[in-house]
Amino acid sequence: MASNQSAVDPNPNTKEPLRRVGGLPESGTPVDEMLESLRSERSGDLDWRGGRAFSLVYNADDSELERLQHEVASLFLHENALNPFRYRTLLRMEGEILEMARGLFGAGYAGLTSGGTESIFMAVQTARDHAVERGITSPNLVCAITAHPAFAKACHYLGVQMVTTPVRADGRADPEAFASVIDSSTAIIVASSPCYPFGVIDPVTEIAALAMERDVLCHVDACLGGYLLPFWEALGQPVPPWDFRVEGVTSMSADIHKYGYSFKGTSTVLYRDQDLYQRQIFMYDAWPGGLYASASSAGTRPGSPIAAAWATLTHLGVEGYMRLNRRVLDATLGFRSVIDDTEGVRITSDPDMSVFEFGTDPGADDTPDIGVIGDVMDDLGWNLDRQQGGLHIMLSPGHDRSVDAFRHDLGQAILRRGTAREGVHTYGAVVE
Repeated sequence: MASNQSAVDPNPNTKEPLRRVGGLPESGTPVDEMLESLRSERSGDLDWRGGRAFSLVYNADDSELERLQHEVASLFLHENALNPFRYRTLLRMEGEILEMARGLFGAGYAGLTSGGTESIFMAVQTARDHAVERGITSPNLVCAITAHPAFAKACHYLGVQMVTTPVRADGRADPEAFASVIDSSTAIIVASSPCYPFGVIDPVTEIAALAMERDVLCHVDACLGGYLLPFWEALGQPVPPWDFRVEGVTSMSADIHKYGYSFKGTSTVLYRDQDLYQRQIFMYDAWPGGLYASASSAGTRPGSPIAAAWATLTHLGVEGYMRLNRRVLDATLGFRSVIDDTEGVRITSDPDMSVFEFGTDPGADDTPDIGVIGDVMDDLGWNLDRQQGGLHIMLSPGHDRSVDAFRHDLGQAILRRGTAREGVHTYGAVVE
């Protein structure tokens, strides 16, 4: 005869098995097994160390810097800068990062973010709120078609209309085109320093002057160039005015995880005036959990990127950045000379730094298909990003070792273009 089962489990350690939820495995995987599997899997990912990749990672080619970053990342792996007063080391580091950034760019106030997109979001949100306070109910942002897509994303999420204008023949923003579309609802106009597609710096002086004349804000997107251009100028390269030394520039974005050579993700958003900076600070005290405040859109902020950015800036200093960027200059001169010397291709702009596009030369006797050339270069182990008008190059210190190999293989690609995979080449890429 069956006995009655007690309503209370006599063995509290006996439980019903947890149902499989969302694909979570029933039992875990051993550490060594997982690491071996991941090492094998990632062997097919982008090789950013080999000098044949031109985006996503900025290879400083500095083993001591990389060792420092790994050690610091490990030390601060679990720290959370949501409450900086509980992690006073991170608070100090962040303060010193922002002090260095303000000094480098001549800014009055600065904040730290997770990357260029968040920096741009903060600048657009600040401009929107500034405009709303002035009675503008439907603010708009004016930029060239070469402005980073993060501005379109910010406008989409923040309810700001984006108005784009064509660029001049040299790929730079056209102040006259800006002037023709600025209206009573314009909150902010944007200049790139440089733009990603062509590596050219927009005429910041003219755009900022227009902003002052029309009483609107002016943002300089230096996410790409910010932590390189001061040293580029010191190396004797011509750099047009682009930072807070230009009257009328009210805000700026600049990524430490690009030419600042730290790992992802840290960026800085900077302002001329305190009033603008304070508009991005969020404070909320109507919560039973107490006061909640943050200086950017993120709540939880991992400690490792903050600590590594501080360690990178402090370790390198001016001397280190000059050393690394001299290598970038050597690589830039080398790669540009290869393209200039190769029949059938040409650089499609007059770039201001180490970023540019190259495409076919319409004056060549036998004009090659640049997409097919890209396919052959892929087959030869290169990773050139596709754009609408050609192939894109963005150079880091480690590329100075690749100039001769690039010269040889680009020549081979020109010769072999007739045997490339027909119909495979594509245009367009995810940008930084």
